[in-house]
Amino acid sequence: MIEDILIPFLLVGLAELGDKTQLAVLVLSTKTKQYGPLLSGVMLAFVLTDGIAIVLGDFIASVVPLDYVKLFAGLLFVIFGILMLYNRNKDEDEGSYELKSPFVSGFSLILVSEMGDKTQLAAALFATQYDPVMVFIGVILALLLLSAMAIYVGKKLMEKINKHTISTAAGILFILIGITFFF
Repeated sequence: MIEDILIPFLLVGLAELGDKTQLAVLVLSTKTKQYGPLLSGVMLAFVLTDGIAIVLGDFIASVVPLDYVKLFAGLLFVIFGILMLYNRNKDEDEGSYELKSPFVSGFSLILVSEMGDKTQLAAALFATQYDPVMVFIGVILALLLLSAMAIYVGKKLMEKINKHTISTAAGILFILIGITFFF
């Protein structure tokens, strides 16, 4: 029973560490002071994507063309990156750019970028070998821990690094991540 939680927790946690979705959460956290809504949006997206993967397993991959999901996710990342670069000089406050809705931004970006991701597929595979409810708990706990850590690191970065520099780096990073979806 404990292995049904522990194995998905450890393996998904390790696989997601430093992944594009965690980088996205970190970058989004530098664009807001509303960390609770951001974490809530991110976690709702994870609950939906990984929950659906666990329930439906391989069925998802056969219904939703993965190429379309990747293309949409890539475009979304590129658009976020361009908006960050465009808006970095709009405010006189050293280029600060506050997300209008951290919940919606976190939710939409993670929802699209997690579709077909290796951790979503791993969750689906674990559910075929272990108790799906326990797998879900393990996966979500791992993603919650990593997302909270990414938000904390983003908050600390904002305290130490010039906002203009962070906005520029974040915009470029989002565009680069978006481009990787096309290949």
